[in-house]
Amino acid sequence: MRFMMIVIPKGYDTAPADAMPDAKTVKAMDRYNTKLMKAGVVLAMDGLHPPSTGARVTFPGGKPQVKDGPFPEAKEVVGGYWMIDVKSRAAAIAWAKKCPGGDDMTIEIRQVQEWEDFTPEVQAAAKNEKQIRKVLEKKRKKTAKKAAQKKKK
Repeated sequence: MRFMMIVIPKGYDTAPADAMPDAKTVKAMDRYNTKLMKAGVVLAMDGLHPPSTGARVTFPGGKPQVKDGPFPEAKEVVGGYWMIDVKSRAAAIAWAKKCPGGDDMTIEIRQVQEWEDFTPEVQAAAKNEKQIRKVLEKKRKKTAKKAAQKKKK
């Protein structure tokens, strides 16, 4: 089962464009990320620049409207994520609890909707989805193979 562990750092909604975590935090996260990798559960992970560098596209009346960051109306914003593959929701929660977070961090855990989760009617409406997922899976496997080859060197 795939889960996304979404990092929601307090105060990131007002962080300046050049905001960066301190070295102590990065070092602790590096140890955690290494544990995820050695356990073979991490599929992807990334940190995001602050919302002040972002943009939001909304669709009032079906027409796209772009608003540049920051977004003062936002109470919580995403600072980064891990995509993990584990056996259960409990296992995902266990990994989140091992994160070296502090008072300023929340991790939200959400299960990924797999193709098989959708009803036949929804699957039929998404006629290209199955092929897109095959291409993405092939890319994931290729990336994993490259990473394994690098690790051997």
